[in-house]
Amino acid sequence: MARGKIQMKRIENPVHRQVTFCKRRAGLLKKAKELSVLCDAEIGVFIFSAHGKLYELATQGTMQGLIEKYLKCSRGADDQVADEAKDNQLLDPKEEIGMLKNEIEVLQRGLRFMYGGGAGTMTVDELHALEKYLEVWMYQIRSAKMDIMFQEIQLLKNKEGILTAANKHLKEKIDEQCRTANIAPMLTNIQCPLTIQNKIYQF
Repeated sequence: MARGKIQMKRIENPVHRQVTFCKRRAGLLKKAKELSVLCDAEIGVFIFSAHGKLYELATQGTMQGLIEKYLKCSRGADDQVADEAKDNQLLDPKEEIGMLKNEIEVLQRGLRFMYGGGAGTMTVDELHALEKYLEVWMYQIRSAKMDIMFQEIQLLKNKEGILTAANKHLKEKIDEQCRTANIAPMLTNIQCPLTIQNKIYQF
């Protein structure tokens, strides 16, 4: 039988908590190394234990080099986010409404296209946008399907556990009845000679 889903909460037993930390820490570092080797990725991992002990891993170069690279990238990303925020703030409400109308129109054309409409009514950019929407929808559909399947699997596991317990209980009852049935003939065989002996003494 497969292991049940582990509930994500703090382990209260300190011994179990330390054992789990050591096992999972080793597993995390091993997976990081494997990912780095397989995909030629630069990976840095920091782990601080509950007692403040530091564990770190830099798969390529030094941790200091990775931190500097991260800071450069994060500054660039922050600048890009700030620029996007400024652009969004500069958008006129009428322009935003126009963009939303265009999106709705593309989706409506896409629906007509999927239900048998011609592709000639859509441009390459519109088809590309529709493709992105479809990818997002497919991801959401697959996620919902996986959630439903997982729930069904859990229900089946619960039913299996109930049936196993019922089967065990019935087997114990059958074994008990068999033992009782085997003892009854033995008691009859023991009583028969005594009865015959009593009859002899009566004569």
